[in-house]
Amino acid sequence: MRNTQSTQLLFELSSPGRRAARLPACDVPERPVEELLPAELLADQPPPLPELSEPDVVRHYTNLSTMNMSVDTNFYPLGSCTMKYNPKRNERIAAMAGLADLHPYQPEESLQGMLQLLFELQEMLVEISGLDVVSLQPAAGAQGELAALMMAAAYYRQRGEQRTKVLTPDSSHGTNPASAAMAGFDAVTVNSNGNGCVDMDDLRSKLDEQTAVFMITNPSTLGLFDQQVAEIASVVHGAGGLIYLDGANMNAILGITRPGDFGADMMHFNPHKTFSGPHGGGGPGAGPIAVRQQLAAYLPSPIVVQDGDTYRLDDDRPLSIGRVRSFFGNVGVLVRAYIYIRTHGPDGLRRVSENAVLNANYLLARVKHFLPIPHGDRCMHEFVASAAQLKTDRGVTAMDIGKRLLDFGYHTPTVYFPLTVAEAIMIEPTETESKETLDAFAETLLRVVDESPQLLHEAPHTTTISRPDEVQAARKPVLTWVAE
Repeated sequence: MRNTQSTQLLFELSSPGRRAARLPACDVPERPVEELLPAELLADQPPPLPELSEPDVVRHYTNLSTMNMSVDTNFYPLGSCTMKYNPKRNERIAAMAGLADLHPYQPEESLQGMLQLLFELQEMLVEISGLDVVSLQPAAGAQGELAALMMAAAYYRQRGEQRTKVLTPDSSHGTNPASAAMAGFDAVTVNSNGNGCVDMDDLRSKLDEQTAVFMITNPSTLGLFDQQVAEIASVVHGAGGLIYLDGANMNAILGITRPGDFGADMMHFNPHKTFSGPHGGGGPGAGPIAVRQQLAAYLPSPIVVQDGDTYRLDDDRPLSIGRVRSFFGNVGVLVRAYIYIRTHGPDGLRRVSENAVLNANYLLARVKHFLPIPHGDRCMHEFVASAAQLKTDRGVTAMDIGKRLLDFGYHTPTVYFPLTVAEAIMIEPTETESKETLDAFAETLLRVVDESPQLLHEAPHTTTISRPDEVQAARKPVLTWVAE
């Protein structure tokens, strides 16, 4: 039975007079606080902090940790948001004092090792993307998207062109139209064809002289590689537009094909996903962007450049869109990406993708017998199953299935996305999972879909919190300040 203390707040565990440590008396002459801070900034009384012993605090957070799901303890089949194993070797290297203890305000001559590492990472991402120049500054994939669209806006302004539209497929990540709108464009949806890929007739009908960018995720969120991509690039370029590649699904094509080779003009990487850095819970992340040479002048500033045997941050970029992140972004994530790429090398990165695709197709082959796969018998690194028939026949939803999987120690797959599939269940096993893990997950999923609707409607049954009203929680968060 779970320790009930783990479900209590520290305020509830507090007992007056308890202390985790006792500090020695101050040996510096005290001055009235009013001499140190303006009176209007002083609180009437100290904050009501909980009072606990060290064992209370340690046990509280240790017990809380056992309630978490993480890639170290659970299989994470979280579609379109790669959550593969984070090698602990990379964590140890990134934590080395020579890397972790650096400060961005140090003189550049004392940062040469780090600057060389970041410069080499830029060059690696240039090669992997098939594009020309990289900025490492954006701190997340979505921010990389936004930065790239801001660059596109600056590019067209410089050319004297008034382009107002960004086209996005109906299966795109929700960040795509959001980034377009934030960059000042009108987002226009392009429909899919019957095979789940871009409807070329619909694209042509919406493509005109107002089109600035067509954003495409390839492989798509349906786990499909759109083989029309060269034709798509040709017609968009023919209209004077740019191709943006959402790089969220690069885990499927590393070392096999390059976005620049199939027509992309700019893209973002998710190194905290593709290159196995830790992510989740909102961060930390990184979102480097790669672009063709004609867009290089607009990249976020600074970028790392090499002058002979030394490296420096180049801020002398008059057409740059400017900084999009304080300092140089989440450098720790970039260090982990560098280590991952150096560890695998070109052949190893290709094997990463080959195994990711193999695992996804193996799992698809097992799942398709009891959950329909609307878009074919083959996929890339992920696939989308549908619980629509289960909902019609038995009232069982994708959410019911996802919640019940928690009882068996599996993180819920992505559900209800993409919106082009009714009752969608998106599953992405990644290359780091074994056949035994995939078999166990498939067998559990089969067991779940055969269980009684009532059991599934009330799932999960073994977690501390069963099924909160997630919509209400998101729309009306409750913020409480506990005071004596």
